[in-house]
Amino acid sequence: MPGMLRTMSDSLDSDGLHALVPLAATLGIRVVSASAGEVRLELDWRDDLCTAAGVLHGGALMSLADTGGAVCAVFNLPEGATGTTTVESKTNLLAAVRNGTVTAVSTPLKVGKTLIVVETEMRTGDGRLVAKTAQTQAVLRG
Repeated sequence: MPGMLRTMSDSLDSDGLHALVPLAATLGIRVVSASAGEVRLELDWRDDLCTAAGVLHGGALMSLADTGGAVCAVFNLPEGATGTTTVESKTNLLAAVRNGTVTAVSTPLKVGKTLIVVETEMRTGDGRLVAKTAQTQAVLRG
């Protein structure tokens, strides 16, 4: 895994993400761009990702945010770290998604030696804010 993380922090595309996080492939999450300062992912609305009335399931949005947050944390790992894991995550679901594509933008709020805090905003194609997540990632060593 450390070798994969090193490769990921150099560059990341959708195939690389899917190899590292198989759930991202199942959900159809795509990498738009990824760097230490900002990770941008996309998720398309699909019938099989919905709850009643054709609304994109909140769990799909939370998975999108967790994936973006984890990638952002990996891009910001301090020297000697071997990985990261989510230890806390809070999502506000603000609006229903009934079609289109959701773009998640994850940015680091605090990068420390033991914890990395990331914020993720999720918006529809027309810019409507549909969810916001704050998560804390523990830095793993050895």
